[in-house]
Amino acid sequence: MRILVAMSGGVDSSVVAARLVAEGHEVIGATLQLYDSRESKKKGACCAGRDIHDARRVADRLGIPHYVIDAERRFHDSVIDTFANAYAAGETPVPCVACNQGVKFTDLLGMARDLGVDAMATGHYVRRVEGPDGVEMHRPVDEGRDQSWFLFATTREQLDFLRFPLGDMPDKAAVRAEAERFGLAVAAKPDSQDLCFVTDGSYAALVEKLRPDITGAGEIVDQSGHVVGQHEGVSRYTVGQSKRLGNAAMLAGERQMVVGIEPARRRVVIGPRANAVARTLVLRGMNWLVPQPGPEGMRCAVQIRAREVARAATVWALPDGAARVVLDEGAVPAPGQACVMYDGSRVLGGGFIRRVETEGEGKAA
Repeated sequence: MRILVAMSGGVDSSVVAARLVAEGHEVIGATLQLYDSRESKKKGACCAGRDIHDARRVADRLGIPHYVIDAERRFHDSVIDTFANAYAAGETPVPCVACNQGVKFTDLLGMARDLGVDAMATGHYVRRVEGPDGVEMHRPVDEGRDQSWFLFATTREQLDFLRFPLGDMPDKAAVRAEAERFGLAVAAKPDSQDLCFVTDGSYAALVEKLRPDITGAGEIVDQSGHVVGQHEGVSRYTVGQSKRLGNAAMLAGERQMVVGIEPARRRVVIGPRANAVARTLVLRGMNWLVPQPGPEGMRCAVQIRAREVARAATVWALPDGAARVVLDEGAVPAPGQACVMYDGSRVLGGGFIRRVETEGEGKAA
């Protein structure tokens, strides 16, 4: 096969390229430049100057062509601005989903098709399984490195074209051992870190730079609107957080947590955990990898945060790409986060939490 490999400059995608070459495929390497390398001042950032250099070294070692795609403007518009705007709307964003569905699985995959290749491979830790009704996405063998939650928005058409060779690897040590065997200089390179585009300082500083309208101190209030403290910026808080509350962390003998954000008023709303517990979620931007459930709904497990255990739920499809999820047991979800559905290891679909209905509210619309 003729395969384009998305090479980030890290050990995972480098091993993917090396394995495919060893298997006899015609391999082309491509690396996205997502921001100016001069901006990157922290270790563990990805897709800047050092990573491009490392990807090129690996391509030279393997004897394959290597291309660098300037995606700075597209990445800024589709990922960084979207990230800041989500905080300005009081949501908790998932930028890795936007990145995969923007510059990686849309732009780069489009380039792959333009080059006339048969498939595009990445170093993501998920499994692509040929099922009886078509291709399926599953959690990887090494569930400690599972990235399926971040890839829920991958469409069935994209999944047909994609390959994930590391999904069956037992652990990261085995991947590094392969890198050593292939003689790749990146074998011991540390993994990239989350929020790669926060190149200097904190994510809150970046949000405040891009959205100065929500910058500045404000009030911490209880759910009755009484002022109980002060904060230094709403971008430093998300629903479910219990840190940075100062003297308001404990009220009337109960530990408090963030239960809501009001960016326009620069207010952080807090309450006891029981007041933030919800069973009903309304999702937007649904991507189904299986047929949509009928009126009776679909029993499955859902995962509402990247590292949380999946929990039992019933899901109904709604018009306009929406869905309703009713959890068997209450949780503390955050608007803007992803809610991904599973049947065992298989990804059924997912969407973004648009609205959360706490235990004291009526039935969701």
